[in-house]
Amino acid sequence: MRCLCFGSLNIDRVYTVDHMVRRGETLSSAALHVNCGGKGLNQSVALARAGLPVCHAGRVGPDGAMLTDCLTAGAIGEDGRFLLEELEAAGVDTRRICIRPEERSGHAIIQNDSAGDNCILLYPGANRQITPADAERVLEGFGAGDLLMLQNEISSLDEIIEKAYRRGLRIALNPSPVDDALLHSAALPLVDWLILNEIEGGQLTGETEPERICDALLHRFPETAVVLTLGKQGAVYADRYLRCWQAAYPVTPVDTTAAGDTFSGYFLAALLEGQTPQQALRLAGRAAALTICTPGAAEAIPARAQVEQALRTEVRQSV
Repeated sequence: MRCLCFGSLNIDRVYTVDHMVRRGETLSSAALHVNCGGKGLNQSVALARAGLPVCHAGRVGPDGAMLTDCLTAGAIGEDGRFLLEELEAAGVDTRRICIRPEERSGHAIIQNDSAGDNCILLYPGANRQITPADAERVLEGFGAGDLLMLQNEISSLDEIIEKAYRRGLRIALNPSPVDDALLHSAALPLVDWLILNEIEGGQLTGETEPERICDALLHRFPETAVVLTLGKQGAVYADRYLRCWQAAYPVTPVDTTAAGDTFSGYFLAALLEGQTPQQALRLAGRAAALTICTPGAAEAIPARAQVEQALRTEVRQSV
């Protein structure tokens, strides 16, 4: 079994603020950090740190080489390789990432407030230049039993899903950000796992209560398993035969930027190892809780050993 994450790679500019900028307001930032990010990159790192062999596919431009923060950290070169180096440091295969000199990499402006919450403004850049031909090239060599992880920060999503389905891959989708094209996608019924938060669930279904969101999604996609994250209320897994809940781990949040991506990677890793959905929720929830205690995105995602140690500590304290 191999894992392919076909997804976004972004340059994150993270601003520390007392509160989110309001309409018409000019607000000073207490700090600025420039990080590697994008839901695709974060999910690849999470899958790899959870213990899976991962290949990442996507597109970037050369503009990353102009970032002083990354250059002084040792990521040198003329092609924005610091995004690839973040993946490679986590053990991810980057040979299916295309660097296009005529395109700009995806960017995100992230505000982190004093409560640990965030809001994100996304410029997709090269992530939205992915073509069906790119999908065909990337999927060569993958087949039945392999895992494909996707998000909605890249173009040609329907074509990628359809091509992967025909090859027999198992498909996990984090439908973020939800847009009009996704709402009317004909490829969603082909997805094996739909991993989303309650806001995205509400956008897809028009419902607000977790149980009703799950019911509506399963009615629409009866062959798809739903994993709904609920922030401080934990998470729920639902398919046609099983529904189970996991409470959130009580922590003081510092930065929630990559929490959902961490959860997705660890949940899938646990399932593919043969763990039950309940066990997978527990592992993923603990990993996400550790992530939000550390500032940053990909760099905040914990290693598997750290997550396992936290779970063992929890068991000892409960005895």
